[in-house]
Amino acid sequence: MSFTAVTQHTETAAVALAPRERETLKHIAAGCTYLQAARQMGLSKHTVDAYLRRIRAKLDINTTAELTRLAISLGL
Repeated sequence: MSFTAVTQHTETAAVALAPRERETLKHIAAGCTYLQAARQMGLSKHTVDAYLRRIRAKLDINTTAELTRLAISLGL
């Protein structure tokens, strides 16, 4: 992914992501599994999966590596 694409995703994410989506992204970027993130957030792993699918759809992201890069650029 190019620097321009990362910048674009970061700017879009700053506006587009709901607080729980940002929290989910933070846990996944920290290396948590869906189940670990769910337990820390008091949710089911299916809800965590739904949040991540929404993030991917909103920002046209396909991989966990891209999600992690986004989290880092957002300071999560």
